[in-house]
Amino acid sequence: MTSSLAGDLESRCDLLRSLHRPGAPLLLPNAWDVATARAVVAAGFPVVATTSAGVAATLGYEDHEGAPGHEMLAAAERIARGVEVPVTVDAEAGYGMAPAELVAALRSAGAAGCNLEDTDHAAGRLRDRDRHAEWLHAVRQAASDAGYPLVINARVDVFLGPFLSGAGPGTQEELVPEALRRFASEVRGPWNVVRLPQAPSLTELAALGVARVSWGLLLYADAMTRFQEQLATLQK
Repeated sequence: MTSSLAGDLESRCDLLRSLHRPGAPLLLPNAWDVATARAVVAAGFPVVATTSAGVAATLGYEDHEGAPGHEMLAAAERIARGVEVPVTVDAEAGYGMAPAELVAALRSAGAAGCNLEDTDHAAGRLRDRDRHAEWLHAVRQAASDAGYPLVINARVDVFLGPFLSGAGPGTQEELVPEALRRFASEVRGPWNVVRLPQAPSLTELAALGVARVSWGLLLYADAMTRFQEQLATLQK
């Protein structure tokens, strides 16, 4: 990476970080290729986020690290190169890379930020909490040592699974707002919420102090549903 490109990436990282304002959340409609990323920018959004599910599907793989990490990051690089705004990359659980290797790969891809999950996809369970915290710290340290102000979103999957499956007492409409209210009361610092259908409105999320709202795979899934519906009409 040339010094000019490195400087541009640093400014994109700084801009992305500055847009995380509790109470005035950054909205991230997730893209899965250069065309959808450019559509996000054309619609006036200041940042592009990728969705691993959508990117993996376009490459012919399943989500949850079913795609090779180098292919996912190559797709992320094309997206980052194709837009003039910061790009935050869904890097899943890090593709088995050591912290310094992952940081170098994200930097090479032009990522201003990344999502890192606490799920061990190979084992099908959450990572050990303390070990995961140590790994995240090592990623942060590797980025700092490289002079790379990468914005890290540490995804907390322990909340996601039960709400998607409907497990636990009460309805999803009751569980999600209550979990978010409790999270807001006990956690300090900027935090992200996935815009699940059962989540509170954007106004309510802002009132809770949410700093960022992303759509994850939802826009990709909706686009594919609409495409399939159109296909079903073509031979009638």
